[in-house]
Amino acid sequence: QVQLVESGGGLVQAGGSLRLSCAASGRTFSGYAMGWFRQAPGKEREFVAQIRWSGGRTYYADSVKGRFTISRDNAKNTEYLQMNSLKPEDTAVYYCAAATRTTRYDAWGQGTQVTVSA
Repeated sequence: QVQLVESGGGLVQAGGSLRLSCAASGRTFSGYAMGWFRQAPGKEREFVAQIRWSGGRTYYADSVKGRFTISRDNAKNTEYLQMNSLKPEDTAVYYCAAATRTTRYDAWGQGTQVTVSA
């Protein structure tokens, strides 16, 4: 079983930056991908970014492309989400996730709140 723990959320003004971290522990895996999702109040959870385990290719939602960067440190079993030029509409709970066996995400963190003030 893989455990994921996010950190780095908080309150920031519009235009500011935050870096989220996601530490993975438990069963060692290579898996398919790791990613970030977010859920704003009253809205469905949505995809934010993904990094493939093999090759490190990255994918982004159109709403964050050019502002957010996903990365990982294999030695530390940690992935990151660098968020720049934040907007109030980025306010949400951000979740780290891992696809450990197939393309389906099957491990989730508890979430970290990101609030962007206007």
